[in-house]
Amino acid sequence: MATLLCVSEVIAAYGHITALKNISLTVNAGEIVALIGANGAGKTTTLKVISGIVSGQSGTIQFDGANIGSWAPDRRVALGIAHVPEGRHIFPRLSVLENLQMGGYTRTHALRSALEETWALFPVLAERRAQMGGTLSGGEQQMLAIGRALMSRPKLLLLDEPSLGLSPLMSERIFEMIRTINRMGKTILMVEQNARAALALAQRGYVMQTGQMVLTGTTRDLIENPEVQSAYLGTEG
Repeated sequence: MATLLCVSEVIAAYGHITALKNISLTVNAGEIVALIGANGAGKTTTLKVISGIVSGQSGTIQFDGANIGSWAPDRRVALGIAHVPEGRHIFPRLSVLENLQMGGYTRTHALRSALEETWALFPVLAERRAQMGGTLSGGEQQMLAIGRALMSRPKLLLLDEPSLGLSPLMSERIFEMIRTINRMGKTILMVEQNARAALALAQRGYVMQTGQMVLTGTTRDLIENPEVQSAYLGTEG
């Protein structure tokens, strides 16, 4: 399986606070990879470094054969990385359609076909295409945030806490949609506080603590690991 993303020994800081300490990870084409850990472990910062929102101080980031560590975020989007941030961050005063059009700014030549694919994946968004984004329910806003990211036709989708603030039923719907998106050929790196759900979706996973990768393996290995069971799955091995 070809490696799509390779992060190697990346250090990142906010002022004098080091958030990432020589982290390394890989994501292979076609995979769902889960990144789990406690609040403040550095998971969100990891995604921001990959998408270019936060600059790494050292280390390398290779994506689809290119060394992108110094690239601006928009150039990374054009290459095929789309980031769905924690909290969704849709444009509340723009319509559903306008939000999606904003997501497709790097693929204007294929905007219509991308919209049709998004409507097919999220029929409720098609029904509400003229509705302001800020008036949607939390689950619908999450669908809109994911749909907006998909409008750029990414090779890699970065998902940060896709179930945050959602009911269990809506969370399950979002997880099923993520599974469908993966089956459509999208590679996914996902941060998710619901570790059990994340590991159920993914093929491999990483565990972060205080800015470092402390465990990695197949999801089966992680689910069966007593430390992971105790800290993140609410069970004892």
